[in-house]
Amino acid sequence: MKTSESPWTTLSAEEKYDNNWINVTEYEVLNPGGGQGIYGKVSFKNKAIGIIPLDDTNHTWLVGQHRYTLNEYSWEIPEGGAPLAEDIFSAAKRELKEETGIMARRWEKIMRFHTSNSVTDEEAFVFLATELSFGPSELEETESDLVVKKLHLTEALNMVMQSQITDSMSVAGLLKVARMKGVH
Repeated sequence: MKTSESPWTTLSAEEKYDNNWINVTEYEVLNPGGGQGIYGKVSFKNKAIGIIPLDDTNHTWLVGQHRYTLNEYSWEIPEGGAPLAEDIFSAAKRELKEETGIMARRWEKIMRFHTSNSVTDEEAFVFLATELSFGPSELEETESDLVVKKLHLTEALNMVMQSQITDSMSVAGLLKVARMKGVH
């Protein structure tokens, strides 16, 4: 099977919505079976960045906040956005410091993935941050209700397994780090 050629044919494209963060475009297409239809695509104007800070005793930090889009409280790894032209390592360092006050001497990019590839082209990166030091956080206005929680990686993994953590970047990143560290 060829993986470089698309079996989809785009007949037309119409921008439906655009703001500082996203663009929504509707496409008229011919699908791989030859049927005509529409496809909506949300394009983000930032890359998604997530960070798992981990100390030498396998403790990590989660952030909790009410997510407007879900209308519910969400526990997550520290995360944010990097403008498309910004270096992802710089963005990761900024987001970790901003949300938790944590700085790290060692950084490792542990994964790249697409957050929901049936409707968006959003690209996400998760980093492991170690050799930690601590200072004050620098929260943005939308993060004024942010709660930071220190817990063992095992407890964070249990939260994933019990669907108490549902954010895709957090789930993927925590499962990857648990496997890297041999934590069950």
